[in-house]
Amino acid sequence: MAVVMTFSWPEITPDLYDTVRERVRWEEDAPDGCLLHAAWFVSGGLNVLDVWESEDHFNRFIAARIAPVVKGELGVESDPEPQFFPLHRRFVAPGISGGGA
Repeated sequence: MAVVMTFSWPEITPDLYDTVRERVRWEEDAPDGCLLHAAWFVSGGLNVLDVWESEDHFNRFIAARIAPVVKGELGVESDPEPQFFPLHRRFVAPGISGGGA
């Protein structure tokens, strides 16, 4: 069952997010099971909303691709606390695809 995942991560700045995005290359090599990713910043840091085929898909992506960069290469000490919710419905407007702002 598809899930919506959300988290906030105060330690992650826009520059750090962009560094991770460039190194992990999730836009060029989409993670298995990821259906949607949206990120934004407020005074409390990074916020993320994703849609995944399952919670397991998200966890595998974090373990295999995100953690080695964020924890190993960049030394980020904190962790987000993701929350998962069953997806009831999704809609993608016609003509919308790909990454970007």
